[in-house]
Amino acid sequence: MTHRSWTGCVAWLLILLGALAPALAADAVVVGSKRFTESYILGEIVRQTLAEAGVAAEHKQGLGNTGILEQALASGAVDIYPEYTGTIVRELLKREGKPSLEELNTWLAPRGLKAAVPLGFNNTYALALRASDAERLGVTRISDLARLPAGTLKPGLSHEFQARADGWPALQRAYGLPFGPGAALDHGLAYDALAAGQVDLIDIYSTDAKVGRYQLRVLEDDRSFFPRYDAVLLMRAAVDERPLQRLAGRIDEAAMIALNAQVELDGVSFAEAARRFLAGAAPATGARQGFVDRLFAPDLARLTGQHLVLVFGSLALAVALGVPLGVLAWRCPRLAGAVLGAVGVLQTVPSLALLAFLIVLVGAIGFVPALLALFLYALLPIVRNTHAGLNGVPAGLTQAARALGLSAPQALWTVQLPLAMPMLWAGVKTAAVINVGTATVAAFIGAGGLGERIVAGLAVNDGATLLAGAVPAAVLALAVQWGFDTAERLWGRGRPRPAPPD
Repeated sequence: MTHRSWTGCVAWLLILLGALAPALAADAVVVGSKRFTESYILGEIVRQTLAEAGVAAEHKQGLGNTGILEQALASGAVDIYPEYTGTIVRELLKREGKPSLEELNTWLAPRGLKAAVPLGFNNTYALALRASDAERLGVTRISDLARLPAGTLKPGLSHEFQARADGWPALQRAYGLPFGPGAALDHGLAYDALAAGQVDLIDIYSTDAKVGRYQLRVLEDDRSFFPRYDAVLLMRAAVDERPLQRLAGRIDEAAMIALNAQVELDGVSFAEAARRFLAGAAPATGARQGFVDRLFAPDLARLTGQHLVLVFGSLALAVALGVPLGVLAWRCPRLAGAVLGAVGVLQTVPSLALLAFLIVLVGAIGFVPALLALFLYALLPIVRNTHAGLNGVPAGLTQAARALGLSAPQALWTVQLPLAMPMLWAGVKTAAVINVGTATVAAFIGAGGLGERIVAGLAVNDGATLLAGAVPAAVLALAVQWGFDTAERLWGRGRPRPAPPD
C-alpha cells in the first residue's frame, strides 16, 4: 500500500469512527447543560443520579444558550437538561404569566417536551453594582437607575441577557431606563470586570456565589418584572423521569449557592461537587487544582481523540472536494475567479455564525455541523494551492507528455499533479494546522474536543482550566505541523531522482 493510500484509509477510518460515535451512544440518556457554572453542576448531578439508578447517561457540557439547547432537544441530540420555568415560558413558549407545572406541561406537550422534577430553588435574574457605588448614588431599586444621568454607570450585561425576551430590551421598557446595555460580556467574566472597574452594572443570577465575595448591591426588582425562575428538568416526553425524582425539592437556594461556591471559589470540579452533594458529604474547600493537575486530568485522552477526529475527518473531506475544485479552476480559467472567490468568502464567515447556520441546516448539534464547518474552512488553502501548483508546472513538460501519447487525464495524473504535489501538500498542511485551532470552537455546540476545557474555563473564569485546553491545542497544532513536514521529507526521499546526463 502506498503512503497516500495508507493516509487516505486512516482519514476515512477517523470519519467512520466519528460518524459511529453518536450511534454507539444512542441508548444512553444525553444530559445537556448551558455555559455557566450552575448549569454544569446540575447537569453533572443529573448524569450521576441516572448512573446510580443504572441508567446509562452522558453529559454534553456547555452547549451555549437557550436557543442551542432548544434545537438540541428538538433534534434528539439532547434528552434532558436543567432549565428554569421563567425561561421556558418567555423564551421557549413566548408566553406570559406564571403557570403551574401542570399548565406548563400542557403548553409543552405539542412540542414533545415536558418539565418535571422541580429541584427546589428559584434562580431569578437581577441587576447588581458595587455596594460603594450604590451607596454613593443612593440606588437600591432598579427604578432608581432611571433618574441617573446618562453615562453615570457603564453596563456590562451578558450576551444572552441582552437578547432574551425577558432580558434587557423588555426590562428597559418596563423601567424606562435611559441608557443602553453597553458591550456584551461573558457572564463568567462579569464579576472580575466589575471588581476591576471596567464596568459598573451587571446582570447576575440570584444563586451566584460571588455576590457576597465581591461586596455587591443587588437591586430590588420593585416592579416585579422578572418572573420566578424555578429550576426544573426539561426533557423529551419519552424520557422516564422516575429515576430522577429523588432530586425533587432537594436543592434550595442556600445549597445551590454553596455548590456554585465550591466550583467558582474553591476550584472543585463540576463532577466532584455533584458527587459530594449526592453522597451527602461536606463541601470540599481549599481543593483548587493547579495547571498541571488540570492539564493531565483523566479526560485528556478522550478530548484529544475527539479533536483529532474533527480535524482529520474534515481535512479528508476537504481534500476530496478541494483538489478537484482546484483542478477545475486550472482547467477552466474563466471559472477560476468564481471558484477561488467562493471558497475565499467561506473563510471570512465567523465560526460561530457558520456553526449556527449549519445547526439550522442540518437540524442537529454536535459532531456533524462541527465537521462540516471545519471542512468548509479547510477548502481555501487546498483549492488555492492546487490551482497555483498546477499553474506552476512548465508548459513544456505538459507538451512533452502529450507528444508521448498521453491523454489529458493521463498527463494530469502522471505528470502535472505529481509536479504540483509540493504546493498542494503545503495547502493541506496549512488547512490541518488552522483546523486544529478552529476545532476548539466546536465545543460550543457539543462536538467535544479540547475546546471543552476552554469553554468550562470561561464559564467559571478559571485561568488554569483555560490553559489546560489551550496548551494541548497549541501543542497539537505544532505536532500536526511536524507530522506533515516529516511525511513530506519521507515522501521526497522515496521519489525517484532523474538520472544524471551521460
